[in-house]
This record gives sequence, C-alpha cells and structure tokens, in this order.
Amino acid sequence: MTNPTLTQASAIDGKLPLCGSSPNCVSSQADIHDRQHYILPFEIKGNPLQAWDALKKAILKQPRLVITHETHTTLHAEATSLVFRFVDDINVLLDADRELIHIRSASRVGHSDFGVNRKRIEGLRAELRKMGVVD
Repeated sequence: MTNPTLTQASAIDGKLPLCGSSPNCVSSQADIHDRQHYILPFEIKGNPLQAWDALKKAILKQPRLVITHETHTTLHAEATSLVFRFVDDINVLLDADRELIHIRSASRVGHSDFGVNRKRIEGLRAELRKMGVVD
C-alpha cells in the first residue's frame, strides 16, 4: 500500500474530503439536502469490524478498483475507467460507535461522471447487503 497523496486525501478528524460544486462526487457526509452529492452512509448490522472487513473484500472484488491506503478506520481506493483510464478516488471512514461506514467517491478530472460514482457506491452497498453486514 502506498501513502496517500493530496488527491487521495483520507478522512481527517472523522471527516471525508468535501465534494466540490461539480456533479462528479457523492459523499455520505455531504449536506443531506444536497441531492446532487449526498448518499446514505452504510448502516452496519452486527459487528463493525466484520462489516469493515466485508467492505474491503467487496472493494477488491470490483474490476479496476484497488485499495491504495488503509488504517483500522480509514481506507482509500482508486477506480480506473476501462477506456480512458480516468481515476476516481474512493474514501471510506468507519464510525464504529455510530455503527456507520461513511463513504465518498469522486472523479479526479472532468465535470460530469454520468452517475458512475453513485452507481459504484450503491453497488458496494448491494454487495454488503448480500453479505448481511449492512442494512
């Protein structure tokens, strides 16, 4: 695993990096009234550490998605598009006390992502639901 760069900024003091004004970012820590950027956090069922491990497995099962940095409560991954090789950053934060996993997915370049980041996060949510670790 490599050290995160500025582009790969991890959670700091329990906060994920903010989304900019462009529609190519979703975050569970965006303002709940910001329908363009807000996405629900993952609500953990059962043991938070089990859910965290399941999330890492779900990420590694995705094509062109690699974990580049992790701690016991934060994770950074990169998704590379097939054709143009654009890179998206996925930042994840475990809040075991509140039984939540906060997540953010954002494109590094461009303005629109055609909903790819939101689809990616909802795909991970569906996978974790199949595993029985989130609601």
